[in-house]
Amino acid sequence: MKPSGNILFCGVGGQGILLASEITAFALLESGYDAKKSEVHGMAQRGGSVVAHLRYGEKVYSPLIDPGKADFSVSFEIMEAVRYLPFLNKDSKVVVNTHQIAPPAVATGKMTYPPDVLDGLRRQNISVFPVDGFGVAKEVGEIRTANVVLVGALSTFLPIEEEVFITVLKKRIPRKLDENLQAFQKGRQITAAA
Repeated sequence: MKPSGNILFCGVGGQGILLASEITAFALLESGYDAKKSEVHGMAQRGGSVVAHLRYGEKVYSPLIDPGKADFSVSFEIMEAVRYLPFLNKDSKVVVNTHQIAPPAVATGKMTYPPDVLDGLRRQNISVFPVDGFGVAKEVGEIRTANVVLVGALSTFLPIEEEVFITVLKKRIPRKLDENLQAFQKGRQITAAA
């Protein structure tokens, strides 16, 4: 029987969350898994929260992940990792971009961004894997590859061969392919070394 799992992708509109979930879903399908995906755009165009649910296994009937049932969370913004904590459990792994995007209340000065979000995540009895997605994306020369950096970091935990991801990247992102492949490899290196 094939292993199964639940992956929650979350972040802020415009970060490439939906593309990251699609790349992962296609890699699972190419590897012979059944995979179902659902997404909530919300106020994505205004910098609001965006979430995508992805479930995989031998046979999947619903794409939605129940609270407490996510095996993995891929958070593109550090506070979004906190927002979706109810979906996690003690065995969950969280790949979190250390980038901070100020929500409207912080941007207008009504509130301040908490200084110790990453430490707070680590105290939640879950495995946290911080990734400087934007730093790596700048390093490879294309800031829009931060989402692929996070997919690379996630990929080390999934039952998918690295070459399958590379094949999917070549099909789904033909432009700036070299930069995306570098971003994927650097993301893998971060969690493989953890």
